[in-house]
Parts: sequence; C-alpha cells; structure tokens
Amino acid sequence: MSRGPPDSSHILHKTQKRMVATPVLSKLARHSLTSFTSTSTHTRRLTNKSCISLLQRCSSMKQLKQIHCQMLATSLHRSRDVVEDLLVFCTHPDSGDLSYATTVFETLEGDPSLFLYNLMIKAFTKKNRFDYALMLFYRMRSQDVSPDNFTYPLVLKSMAGLSMASDVQKTHVLIVKSGFEFDRFTRISLMDVYSKMGHVEMSRTLFDETPEMGVISWNVMIGAYVKCRKFEDAISVYQKMVREGVKPDEATLVSTVSACSALGNLELGTKLHVRMHKELWFSVTLGNALLDMYTKCGPVDVARRFFDSMPTKNVVSWTSMVSGYVKCGELDKARQLFDRSPGRDVVLWTALINGYVQCNRFDEALATFREMQLKGIKPDKFMVVSLLTACARLGALEQGRLIHGYIQDNRIQLDAVIGTALIDMYAKCGCIDKSLEVFSIVERRDTMIWTSIIYGLAMNGESGKALELFSEMRRAGAKPDDITFISVLSACSHGGLVNEGRRFFHSMKEMYRMEPKLEHYGCFIDLLGRAGLLDEAEGLIRNIPKGIVKDVLPLWGSLLGACRIHGNVEMGDRVAKQMLDLESGNSGAHALIANIYAAAERWEDVKKIRRKMKDWGIKKTPGCSSVEVNGATHEFLVGDSSFPETGEIY
Repeated sequence: MSRGPPDSSHILHKTQKRMVATPVLSKLARHSLTSFTSTSTHTRRLTNKSCISLLQRCSSMKQLKQIHCQMLATSLHRSRDVVEDLLVFCTHPDSGDLSYATTVFETLEGDPSLFLYNLMIKAFTKKNRFDYALMLFYRMRSQDVSPDNFTYPLVLKSMAGLSMASDVQKTHVLIVKSGFEFDRFTRISLMDVYSKMGHVEMSRTLFDETPEMGVISWNVMIGAYVKCRKFEDAISVYQKMVREGVKPDEATLVSTVSACSALGNLELGTKLHVRMHKELWFSVTLGNALLDMYTKCGPVDVARRFFDSMPTKNVVSWTSMVSGYVKCGELDKARQLFDRSPGRDVVLWTALINGYVQCNRFDEALATFREMQLKGIKPDKFMVVSLLTACARLGALEQGRLIHGYIQDNRIQLDAVIGTALIDMYAKCGCIDKSLEVFSIVERRDTMIWTSIIYGLAMNGESGKALELFSEMRRAGAKPDDITFISVLSACSHGGLVNEGRRFFHSMKEMYRMEPKLEHYGCFIDLLGRAGLLDEAEGLIRNIPKGIVKDVLPLWGSLLGACRIHGNVEMGDRVAKQMLDLESGNSGAHALIANIYAAAERWEDVKKIRRKMKDWGIKKTPGCSSVEVNGATHEFLVGDSSFPETGEIY
C-alpha cells in the first residue's frame, strides 16, 4: 500500500525524537573523535584564524576529519565561524559527506544559527531528501529561528517534491506575514511550485501582481504554461514580454519554441529562428528545440537543412533528425543517418527500433535490437515495450521469451506498461497461461493492464474467464474505458454471448456515459451476425446517430460477411448495393457478394461481378500469415510462390 506525503505534524514529531537524541549523539561523537585525537603522535595548537585557513584549503573528507579532531581537542568546535566553515565543506555536493555533516550538526552545543539551518536544508534539498529538509525547517521554527528569503525557496521545492499542497499554501501565508512576498527569488519559487502542483492559475496571479519582473519571472511563467500543456498561453506570455521590451534569453526561446512545436505554429517558430540568427546567437539546447519543431511541424527536408547547418550537434540532435525521418516513414534515410551518428545512446537506438515497429518492419526491429546488444547497449523499458510489440505482431514467441528473460535478468521493474506488453505478446502468440502468470505478478494494475488480459482471454477463446475478470476489475475499483469495452464485446462475440453483449453495449451509455464508437458497433454487429440476428444488426446500423460514426462501411462489410455465412442472399444483395453506393471500388464487397451468389448457385450474377471487377481493375488484397521456426519469422502471401521451400510446404 502506497504512503501519502508526510504532513508537517508527522515531520515535527520526527524532529522532536531527534532532538531528544542529540545529547547522546554529542557524547558519543566527542568520545570517538577525542579518542582518535589522543592517539595522534603530534597535535599542534590551533587558533580560530589558522583553523579557518586549514578548512578553506581542505581538499578531502579525510583531511577534514583530522581538522575536526583538532577542533574538538582545542574547543574550537564552540566557535561559530569555524563550525560554519566546517559544515560548508561537509555539505558540498561533490566533495562533502552529508551523513557526517548531519552528525556534526546534531551534536552542536547550543541552537544552530539561521545560516547553518539554511546550509543543511539546502544540502538535503539538493539530494532530494525532502523530508529531512522539512524536518529541519519545522525544527528551526519551533526554536524561534525566523526563515529568510534563502530558506523559503528551498522549503517550497521540498514541499512540491512531497506533493504537500496544503503546506505550500500555509507557507505562502507565512511568507506574506514575514514580508518576503515580493522578494524576487521567493516569488519566483512560489510561481514555480504552484505550476508544478497543477495550480498554474495561482502562478499567473502571482506573475500579474509582481511589480518588477526580470527575465527569470517571464521564463518561469512561460515554462509553467508549457509544463501544463497550455501552449497558447505560453506563446501569449512570450508575445507580451516582447511588447514590454524585455529581452528574451536562451531559456525563454527554448520554452517558446517547444510551445510552437506542440501547436504546429511553424510561423512563430521560424521568427524565433530568424531572431536567433540575426543576433548571431546559437546554443545546442536552442538548436535542438528548433530542430524538434522543424521535424514535427515542417517538411522533413527543411529540418534536414537546419540539422546540416547546426555548428554543434549532440546525440539529442541526431535523435531528433532520425525521429523526423521515422515520422515521415522514410526509414531508409533514418537508418543512413543513424549509421553516421558519432555517438548512439539508448534513446537513439529506441527511436530507430520504434520506427521499424510503427512501419510494420518487425524483422528489422528485432535485427536492430540484436545489433544493439552486440554493442553492449542496455535497452530501457520503452525499447522493451516496442520490441514486445514487434514480437506480438510477428508471433515471434521465442524472441518474446528472450526479451522477457532479459527483463528478469536485469531486474527491470515489471510495472503496468511492461506487464501489458508482455500479456499482449504471450496472448497473441497463443500462450494465454503465461499472460495470466504475468498478470498475477503485477501489483499495481491500471485500466490498461486489465484491458489487455481481458482482450487476450477473449482472443484465445476464454470468453467466460474474460468476463469474470471484467467483473473483478470493477470490484477492484478500476474504471473501464472505451478500449476495455472493445475487449469485453470481443469476448462476447467469440463466445456467442448475445444477451451479455447486448447488456454491455447498452451499459456503455446508460452506466458509464460513453458513446459507442465504430469499434464497439463493429464488435456488437459481429456478435449479432454470428448469432444469425441479421435484421437486428441491420436495424442497428441504420439507426446509428449522425456524427457518431463517420465511416459505416466496415459495419456494412461485417453484416455482408454474416449474410454469406447464413446464406441470406436477399439481404446480402441489399447490403452490397449499400456498400457500393458508399465506395464503388471496394474489393471486399465485390468478392463477398460474388461468394454469396455462388453459394446460391446464381452463376450469371457471379460472372457479372467478376467481369465488373476485371473491367474496373478491382483486385482483392491477398491475405498473409507468418510463422516462427527456430527463432526466424517467415511470412506467406496468398498466391506467392517465391518462398524457396514452397514445393515441400504445399
């Protein structure tokens, strides 16, 4: 069970327990350090000045501990200036030792000063140990040490890190009472924290009420809107900034270009590029933001020209350009650029593999993965999901098992995302028991993973079990979405459960306030068609509200297929004409109606349909299938005799 963020009373309770322990720690620390000093062969008498000089020249924790021992021997640990310099070194993020700093801080004689509290709070905040930072904040207040404009930004960051919304608001009140409301750094921190916690309107109120705004305030507001995906507002703030004569810096342009990219606003993005060019100002970060915009909003050739013109590139630049080619389906160019990249991290490899998966080039996706492994690059969870998707589409069970083994061997967390991909892969490869095994292991089950296992069971003929899990899903408090209902209706269709399917279909509107989409109608009509309820299916299609389903052609196609199965020539004739009115060149409709006529021995009508298809150049798309043999996947097309072992197979 997950724990919520700690409240201030809980942290204060921990503080009081630590305060009780302070005298004991003091005795232990002094005893151990003094013992070390007494064993030294030589001890030189220190003064405040010489001790501070030593601390300023100190280069390691080993040296610092020796100095600290001499401080204790000469009682300089009572000197405020010396202790402050000691803790400055101990709390340094690179060369210091926060654990040692904590021991020194907790064994101080007398209450710590504001400077020391700020020093320790900063150190804990930088290490993302927010609960300890807040523990010190509540302790200093209990000791009547007043926070200042250095304390508040650190405390606000810690509260945001622990999602303590109510404490942020209380601290905001305290800031106002303390007179720091219009301190520039404190106000910027408040704006930033409110936006991180989803209260961007409060950030905007603080922004609008700020009397004098520097470029940082503008940047925080623009960045806040970008983080909250309010891109139009971000651009509006940028335009206001320009009107008021405030010169943007790199951070301003990066955030604004990101907003342009998200909105597809190539016009403004190009103006920002021109501005950067006029001022002869380039940075890799800004260049990457512009490149990302061009790959998402403009022709890929424009993006490539900008990419080639960049004086400095990093792996992010190469990844953006490869992703641009992937987005346009130009995978060969993506591969060529990938091969030229001077450095390839896991993100760049993932971009290329994702491209192969998206374009249904699954063999190349798996081949690229094997190549990556030979280079010693470890895949992340996003690549693992893409690879499992490729295995699912190919039915490559052995490859999927190898990837599952990799997940286990490298202790990659089996969360809902990876769990869903594994369940889908095993289900599509016919190993539904393995899907259930994975499902049972995943602890935090979201709607996506419930939907995946329900669909997998339906696809493997376990309709009853699928509906049982749907009931269990609702009891567990997971809310079904529109994709869940596709899975449930598919289960009913495969199991011939007409009454259950009818009930679930109508419950979408009545219980869950969801309007059925094309896929839901398709599943339900398929169910009715399999059960021979052709009149009900036809009536359902004709009564679909206008605007709900844009393309009803697939629904008529499903009904026409049912007419062929049940030999209903009259309705088949009517439905075929309906389909051809919508799309005269539909090869599926022509082939189905020809088969219906053939089953009814209406050979003249069959000839007419075949002649029409020939005259109009209508060809039916051949079906294909794939099979995995010894880890290699082979694909077969109807009528294709190019496979080298065709003679033996057929």
